[in-house]
Amino acid sequence: MLGIIIALIVSWIVLYLFEKESILCLGFLPISKRAKQLIIGFCITAVLCVFTQISVMLLKGSSFHLSTNYSLNLLASMFWWDLRSVLTEELVFRGALLFVLIERLGMKTGVLISAAAFGIYHWFSMGVFGNIFPMIIVFIGTGLMGYAWALAFAKTNSIFLPIGLHLGWNFTFNTIFSKGPLGQGLLTETGGSLISDWFSLIGLWVVPLVVLLIIKYWIPTELTEQLNLKTNTSANTSNVH
Repeated sequence: MLGIIIALIVSWIVLYLFEKESILCLGFLPISKRAKQLIIGFCITAVLCVFTQISVMLLKGSSFHLSTNYSLNLLASMFWWDLRSVLTEELVFRGALLFVLIERLGMKTGVLISAAAFGIYHWFSMGVFGNIFPMIIVFIGTGLMGYAWALAFAKTNSIFLPIGLHLGWNFTFNTIFSKGPLGQGLLTETGGSLISDWFSLIGLWVVPLVVLLIIKYWIPTELTEQLNLKTNTSANTSNVH
């Protein structure tokens, strides 16, 4: 929790120093709209994660069962861990710095820099730094996902859709399917045979591409909507005169 508070304070300072803005410029308002975006993002990646895990399960011939030690308290604590890690990463990679980059360098450049930074960060968080081939694989996969989430920020002018997308994947992967660093969550995988490591690219490369396509073609750009609204308003005013 302390890390989140520090990230918020640093974000506010960066935004004020570079853009004379408050933390609210990261799109906290209106609350109802942002909550809806968060839920939509969560559902998108949660469904994709379930599909990915079922696909791998069928390929391996394994099965999932309820963990013997799961409890509501355990799931709540795991969710809280997922939420804290997501909020921290989003404030760093899709927060004040991305806002400043977009304002100073434009959306395309800002999103690309954010995506590259996210990919490089995962060299260290996933422990692959120094191994060239895994570094390439991880950079492409996490960079693509970082690009999709940064684009979501740019199109909605808010951090809430990226938070939802990030949390939906992490919670489902870590807590529901027990695949992350937290140990057993709700489900445990048993049985099955080994499959090629290439099938791991389903989750690492295919899912980010699907998310990117959804963000690119399904999520509307709020700035465009605002400009269209202003144009229509101006046109109506002109017709009145």
